Amino acid sequence: MMLALESNHVIGLRLAKLMRGGKGARREAELMVSEKIQAAAKAGASLMAGATSDEIVRQYRKRVAANAKRLARQKRRRRKRKSS
Repeated sequence: MMLALESNHVIGLRLAKLMRGGKGARREAELMVSEKIQAAAKAGASLMAGATSDEIVRQYRKRVAANAKRLARQKRRRRKRKSS
């Protein structure tokens, strides 16, 4: 359940970035696709190695948290530049 809520937050941050367009949006789209491919490959390898579903979800939550932190940090930097 937490993964769904955390992912929803990241989706919102990413959509905002994609709607702004430009180079940053293109980089984010490319990063998003490559991350999804890597995460799926890692999950598959982990499952084949005997990982539990809880361990797989933990891996995804770790990546989602990192994305949320990165995207929120970028959002704060933009706000500071606008107010300066």
